[in-house]
Amino acid sequence: KIVRVGIAQVIAIAAKHDLPTNAWPQLFVFISENVKSDVGAQRELGMYLLYSVASSAAEQLKPHLADIAALISMVLAGDQTNLAPFYAVKTLSEVVFFVGDDALKPVQQVVPQILEVIKNLIRLDQEKACEAFEVFDEMLECEVVMIAPHLKSAIMFCLEIAANKSLDDSIRVKAMSFICSLTRLRKKQILKNQLVQPILDVMLPVMCEPSGEEEEEEEEEDDVESQKPSQLASQVLDTMSMHLPPEKIIPKVMAMVEPALVDGQPERRKAAYIALAVIVEGCADYIANKYLHAVLQCVCKGLSDPEPLVRNSALFAMGQFSEHLQPDISKYASEVLPLLFQYLLQVSQDADRNPRGLTRSYYALEMFCQNLGKDIEPYLPKLMEHLLTVLKTSVGLRPKELAISAIGATASAAEKLICPYFEEIINQFRCYLATTDGDEDMFKLQIQAIDTLGVLARCVGTEMFQPLTKESIEFGLNLLNTAEDPDQRRCIYGLFAALSTLLKVNMGPYLETMMHFMLLSLRSNEGVKAHVKEESSSFLFDDAEFDTECDIEAEEDEAEGDMSDIAGISVENAYMEEKEDTAVAIGEIAVNAGVSFLPFLEESYSELQILLEYPASRVKKGAVMALGQLCVCLHEVMKTGHEVATSRTAMMEMLNNLVPKFLHVISEDTDREVVMATVDVVHDLLEKIGQPVLQVPNATDQILTRMKLIFIHKVACQCEDDEQEEEEEEQAEFDGMLIESAGDVIPVMAKLVGGENFSAFFAGFLPDLLKRMRQTSSTAEKSFAVGTLGETIEAVGPSISMYAETLYPVFVKMIRDEDDEVRSNSVYSMGVLMSKCGQKMHRHYAEVLKILFGVLNNEKNGRVIDNVCAAVSRMILTSQSNVPLDVVVPVIVKCLPLKEDQEENITIYRCITQLYAAGNKEVVAGIPDILKAIAGCLGTENFKPECEKLTVDFVKDVASKYPEAFQNLASSLSLELSSKLQACVHVINGHGVNGAS
Repeated sequence: KIVRVGIAQVIAIAAKHDLPTNAWPQLFVFISENVKSDVGAQRELGMYLLYSVASSAAEQLKPHLADIAALISMVLAGDQTNLAPFYAVKTLSEVVFFVGDDALKPVQQVVPQILEVIKNLIRLDQEKACEAFEVFDEMLECEVVMIAPHLKSAIMFCLEIAANKSLDDSIRVKAMSFICSLTRLRKKQILKNQLVQPILDVMLPVMCEPSGEEEEEEEEEDDVESQKPSQLASQVLDTMSMHLPPEKIIPKVMAMVEPALVDGQPERRKAAYIALAVIVEGCADYIANKYLHAVLQCVCKGLSDPEPLVRNSALFAMGQFSEHLQPDISKYASEVLPLLFQYLLQVSQDADRNPRGLTRSYYALEMFCQNLGKDIEPYLPKLMEHLLTVLKTSVGLRPKELAISAIGATASAAEKLICPYFEEIINQFRCYLATTDGDEDMFKLQIQAIDTLGVLARCVGTEMFQPLTKESIEFGLNLLNTAEDPDQRRCIYGLFAALSTLLKVNMGPYLETMMHFMLLSLRSNEGVKAHVKEESSSFLFDDAEFDTECDIEAEEDEAEGDMSDIAGISVENAYMEEKEDTAVAIGEIAVNAGVSFLPFLEESYSELQILLEYPASRVKKGAVMALGQLCVCLHEVMKTGHEVATSRTAMMEMLNNLVPKFLHVISEDTDREVVMATVDVVHDLLEKIGQPVLQVPNATDQILTRMKLIFIHKVACQCEDDEQEEEEEEQAEFDGMLIESAGDVIPVMAKLVGGENFSAFFAGFLPDLLKRMRQTSSTAEKSFAVGTLGETIEAVGPSISMYAETLYPVFVKMIRDEDDEVRSNSVYSMGVLMSKCGQKMHRHYAEVLKILFGVLNNEKNGRVIDNVCAAVSRMILTSQSNVPLDVVVPVIVKCLPLKEDQEENITIYRCITQLYAAGNKEVVAGIPDILKAIAGCLGTENFKPECEKLTVDFVKDVASKYPEAFQNLASSLSLELSSKLQACVHVINGHGVNGAS
């Protein structure tokens, strides 16, 4: 055998050189004669030889692919008692990338035969069945259309394998991994063939199987082949939730989960909670709108389940809910947090026996807390007392690591509310930060402490953290001299980025050393592995003299060598995370350091551009974000007046290079998250840099064309190659998120292009937005569409009038929607429409006021009420004579101060002050209530500088014209509010009530 393998390899290498010149016609004659032989051993030999040649010279076989496909088909249809069919499938795996139109149909036709071969191999040799399965991975990589005609039979075959507990884990995992891939790439066919229910019917029982010691749901990025079937089953559900319309999957999952939650078998209850956990990210809006209260009650109940594995799964679900169902879940804080505190105390006492329970308790607590914002205040003392006690008293290092992480999450929410605990936190951290102990657990503690230190730097403010900035930077730089761990380096760079928000241009003295290490991380090939084809080494060398994995050296001569034996390249996750986070940190440091960063800008720019071609999506995304930040950095430097001409030239060179590249990524990249991040970067460039972006040749047309393509599902990450069906109304929520990102670009473009010039483009987007406001559209779609229209109308201005009669009835209908956010956005949009279209809308004033006050009479949502007041204010500012001020103004005054939408303060107070200047008696009568509302907001983040100046001037004028009434009111208020009003009277021009500029 070993001699035959050696000869086959010699022939393959010779063929690689001779095939292009057709110098060896006898080769195909020999292969064909053997493959067509009646003798099984000869068929196997001929097919093995063809596989060897394909493995070495696949590209050279391109002219012969139609003949090869015919040979493969013949072998697959023949005798299955030898390995000839196996080698036929392996041959197809090697050449499938080069299949063109001439060989496409024959390849499509052999898919059912391949399924039969794999079915036969499963009985004989499951390891070889796994190898054969890889042909489908290759097909998915290059042409999904090869499998498309047989998608249903392929899925059903995979489900049969997945459900069979007697088979090896590896083949079952392979089958489920294939289902994941097909769901991502062929979601319409999954729906069309009604495969959702059959998939769920298999996956949920598989999820009940034991998962071993691994953390099934939290280890998603581990090597798929090392996972358990139960882990892959939960990933199938996760993928379905991400890529299928929620209404097509969630009701079906819920129908299966509900009985499982009360089942007597703990494994079924556990699987039900895991199912709830993994579907929530992809279908968050749908679950929040239809199931939130019910599923939250179920999960809370699961926390008291008698079985630890069920409780742990319920905790995981709670963490997922807390992360993805914001802000809706926060209103249940008073119910959920006491439960989580209670459970955390229990598992902390039993951490050794239930380490997974401890981890998941902290995960749920972190996710819930970090999204609470200022609402965390009532729970802060008890939470910080527990976390600091763990740091002081816990014997185990794992509880300390989790507590440090939880402090970071708490600080993210609490921001300056964390300040009273800051000194004690830092005192506890010092021993972990300074550790030189080689112990792995202590090392993890140090990494977590560095990470949380960065969070604290962002939260407590410059004044409190300033004494630690120099010490923190020097600590990080010293640590980098010996840092060999990618996670450690990544966290140090994150700390530097956080400190740059405090130091700004004063980062300068540290940047040379800092950037030396960060650029090394961008260039590094650490963690990259080449995987060598087994047949090309181990068959020939029984001693396994050569390792099948070897580090790739970044040497030019190796790059030129023969790569035909490389089966694939992989990168360890930690190194990819390091590259991504390094890129993002460089971008943030550049913007914050400004002029100080200029010496390092060119080299950073060059290295980040290289990463735009990096095969890992997360690294590419980080590079896109950082490159956008470098452009913003130069623009900010120009604004300071530093070398304006040079900076502008450099910025335009970068924009001329990057904008086309970003637009190419948007239209051609197949990863949704990369595309979404790139759209967001384009939005930021337009918003922060503005007109220079549109000076890039053809940028205006190209940017708007890409956004339009996203709206109609025609960019690569949305397309399903061979399917040209009409776009369905239903879509996955993640697809909707990409469209929302594109929608954010439209108003910014409208503002930059200018109303009259943009109105023609607006005509192209309007049908797509109106289509998302149908009765059957999801709440998220309606809210997005009506909000985008409102912002675009605001940006376009009076030129929008030509569309007024189209938009008006739509907004009237949407104002009556049952969803709070849709109503709020619709009221805003109606107000803007009435304001911008001027005289054309005067005839609708009476009807609009009737509708808005009808909403106000029954409305409980604060944001909707705020938007009604702002809409009426816009109408008054546009045409006072069409508004019954004696009725309307007292109602607006009564609604002050605003409850939620503080952005509208400027609109309302502009209206009030204009009426006051005109001597409106209703405003004069309402002065006491207006002053109370103003006093409560002055010196807070509720008032932007423009609004603060407007209201301070108003208070001064009132005090001047009505001194007695002013003093009477001031003396009736609390000392704090009275002091604010008195301060307005004596305020220095240009300074706020609290002395802030």
